[in-house]
Amino acid sequence: MAAERGGTGQDPELLRRLLRARDRMDAASHEAWTVPRLARVSGVSEAHFARSFRQAFGMPPHRYLLTRRIERATAFLRETDLSITEIAFATGWNSLGTFGRTFRDITGESPHALRAREKSAPHQPGRVPACILSAAHRPDLNIAVSEKRRQEAGDNRSVSQEKEVP
Repeated sequence: MAAERGGTGQDPELLRRLLRARDRMDAASHEAWTVPRLARVSGVSEAHFARSFRQAFGMPPHRYLLTRRIERATAFLRETDLSITEIAFATGWNSLGTFGRTFRDITGESPHALRAREKSAPHQPGRVPACILSAAHRPDLNIAVSEKRRQEAGDNRSVSQEKEVP
């Protein structure tokens, strides 16, 4: 039975359903992809979807979507002359401030600074396949953005160590 489930220990049919949801997020990362909507696309319950997605892809659905939006925004900043506001709204952000803050938290620089750096540096990617370049420039979101902010502020307690207030 374990051999039928593949390396993640999940049912192949469930993995296909999860891939369907992930593909929809990839194709329209600018749209609002809530867990209930993704669960409907996958045909599973919300709790089962969220748990299974994290197990299959190594991150929760929201973090995956943030990664895709930041990748797309980075590509727009490098390759177009669209304003930062236009890029923010085109990649699914409802607020320029939230876009800028999240972009800086994930990439370590503001959208304006990234664009200025990219414009000043000569780029000659040569014959490297686009998929490899994309993977090399993918933001590393191994912790939640809020947790990263907390760590940078000097509060090293993890979310699990915090005491709940009744």
